[in-house]
Amino acid sequence: MINQADDLSLTFAALADPTRRAILARLKLGEATVNELARPFSISLQAVSKHLKVLEKAGLIARGRDRQLRPSKIQGAALGEAAGWLEDYRGFWDESFDRLEEHLT
Repeated sequence: MINQADDLSLTFAALADPTRRAILARLKLGEATVNELARPFSISLQAVSKHLKVLEKAGLIARGRDRQLRPSKIQGAALGEAAGWLEDYRGFWDESFDRLEEHLT
């Protein structure tokens, strides 16, 4: 369980940054190089590379070895684990909203 918690901590820490979430959103469309990922941002290529390293360490992306390009692609396992962890709390939220609705009506 501790290892899973560590993995979840890495995942949620990586997802906490809006730039990294935007990078993931772009990678949903397909593989991309650092230059392609950097285009919409007003940050350096080095900063984008650092974001990619965080995402890779969290298991959210994989980086290829296509010559010098190293295209990145999204990985689903870490997102699935985070979604599964959040799903465990769905019952709590559903019950809370039901109680709130009863209180308001």
